[in-house]
Amino acid sequence: MTEPIRIGIIGGSGLYRMKDLEVQGEYTVSTPFGEPSGPYVIGRLGPHAVAFLPRHGVGHVKLPTEINFRANIYGFKVLGVEWLISVSAVGSMKEAIRPGMMVIPDQFFDRTRLRERTFFGEGLVAHVSFAHPVCPELSMALYTAAQQVGVETQFGGTYLCIEGPQFSTKAESETYRTWNVDVIGMTNLPEAWLAREAEICYATIAMATDYDCWYEHAEPVTAEMVIRVLQENLEKAQRIIRKVMDFLPLQRQCPCPSALKDAFITDPQCVPRATLEKLWPIVGKYFGDRGS
Repeated sequence: MTEPIRIGIIGGSGLYRMKDLEVQGEYTVSTPFGEPSGPYVIGRLGPHAVAFLPRHGVGHVKLPTEINFRANIYGFKVLGVEWLISVSAVGSMKEAIRPGMMVIPDQFFDRTRLRERTFFGEGLVAHVSFAHPVCPELSMALYTAAQQVGVETQFGGTYLCIEGPQFSTKAESETYRTWNVDVIGMTNLPEAWLAREAEICYATIAMATDYDCWYEHAEPVTAEMVIRVLQENLEKAQRIIRKVMDFLPLQRQCPCPSALKDAFITDPQCVPRATLEKLWPIVGKYFGDRGS
């Protein structure tokens, strides 16, 4: 594989069975953080080279906690991905967000506790800004694409990420509602943190599959319910993805490509060579050589 792949898509395996996608093969990436969820499916949507990754593995075999988020994002970076579209099933925390609707979140709230959340450490300290956790350019492109293909979509909102794999208790769900969050899911963190550290533009198509258990006029959420609505939503997500290719600029003008510019705290002379080698695809442009 010689051509850099600028557009990545992470979500369910149904995403790369879309109309107009020319699948060219699979590409396995080995990373210093272990193995990604599976091979990256490489293909073309019109003139655009794209890479798909099923975040839960082929056949949906990994719990949210078992996903190797660092390996997944590192693999996209090695492939040359600049734009990463996350497609995620979520529960709705507001009555106005009906099952079947899409949300393009602009904020996240973390309730996970068992996940590796950074590439850094081992002698290299970096603190990236995360006040605005998604790429504004990519988010707007997704929203514009959704409008053009006629998919009902809310622009903006807060995605609450829980550890899972259990769905919330009713007490938890009602408490989260008081926080004014919009949707609840289990996968977008640490995914978004790591994409920011890798200087990859990241945004989410959040597909509402249910009302969580707070909504007294609906039955409590079950996996069967989620899967049924999810299958209906996948076709909508595919339409958005096909259309968004028309709105991505050739050159990124957002802050994402320079997220690490002012993030490093460690004296460059103190960074171990082994750490620089490990992180070179991510940090290499900021270091004149490969360390001490």
